[in-house]
Amino acid sequence: MGEEVHLGLPGPWAEDYREKADHYTTKIGGVPDWPKEDLGIEPELLQCGLCGTRLCLVAQVYAPLAKLNIEERTLYVLVCPTPKCSHNPQSWKVLRVQKCLSGMQTNGKEDVLLQRKERVCSNEPAPSSSVGEHKEESNSLNRNDDDFDLDALAEALEQAATLASSTKKKNKSKRANNVPTKCAVVKEKVNDLTIPVLPCFYIYYDKEQSRGKSNVCSSSKETVLEEDILDMGNDEEEKWEGEKYEYDSAPGADRTFLKFKKRLDAYPQQCFRYSFAGKPLLAATNLRDVGTCKLCGSPRQYELQLMSPLSYFLHQAGDGSSSCAPNAWSWLTLVVYSCSKSCCPSSCGAKPGNCCWGVVEEEIVMQEDEACNA
Repeated sequence: MGEEVHLGLPGPWAEDYREKADHYTTKIGGVPDWPKEDLGIEPELLQCGLCGTRLCLVAQVYAPLAKLNIEERTLYVLVCPTPKCSHNPQSWKVLRVQKCLSGMQTNGKEDVLLQRKERVCSNEPAPSSSVGEHKEESNSLNRNDDDFDLDALAEALEQAATLASSTKKKNKSKRANNVPTKCAVVKEKVNDLTIPVLPCFYIYYDKEQSRGKSNVCSSSKETVLEEDILDMGNDEEEKWEGEKYEYDSAPGADRTFLKFKKRLDAYPQQCFRYSFAGKPLLAATNLRDVGTCKLCGSPRQYELQLMSPLSYFLHQAGDGSSSCAPNAWSWLTLVVYSCSKSCCPSSCGAKPGNCCWGVVEEEIVMQEDEACNA
């Protein structure tokens, strides 16, 4: 069975780019939603390593890990808003913020991306984030079915069915429009104007098709191709000759880039890809060593990567209401590597009876579009 890859797709635009949410919210741009006001973040972690300018948020991804029994965990991807710096990898940072609990143990469950409190819009039900979440809830019901009021359970299931139907219709509308839509409700906003902000929109999830399957989205006429083109020979209905890459007819082509482009074209709205301990979708083969965790010495592993459509959607919102813009970005993908053990980034060391928040900087690798830099 292949790895699960969760795709971050554009949901509605924020009414105000400085509006507050919480650390459970997955979004692009806006202001960082820290889990608490005083996290004790060192000032240099929020400053550009080249010019010292205050960094702005590019992506905030709520990323709990069921396998490690860590639910309070969020990744923040930041960049210098200055055009002269933002094309340089040293101006990008990734912070892992998580709550350190005592007695953390592996429970043997598959790593999944849970979105229990995904915020899209207060007047719109949040879309389902992953299959894993429903599995967790189902298991919980099975373990505690003796404690449930059956009438209450029936009522809850009826409400869930209504919510799912409503969410499906709204998600279909989002896909058809192919761009984020404006959220109608104004939320509380951050009044600190010293924090630079990119245009803000929220994210909903879809799971990338597994190898050997294809999917056609009738609303946007997007075709999801099989990962291995040779497997398409037995099914005439899945042959899309215009989309196939003929490696034999292009002997000078870069296979790594062609594979990258094929999977990007399959979901042209993907703003990021998530698969903890999975394999990154690389645009080039030259990848530097990402080293080990600064805190515990464990090897780093792939977790997340930003994709170039993210820049497109941010450009679409260039109405002057944000204090920075992605004008100097020329990268194809930004790949984030994190501690394979997701170690406790705090001085409490997960001692019995202690519970605190910690912050640690992880590693990010930039792969650029060489044609733009030529």
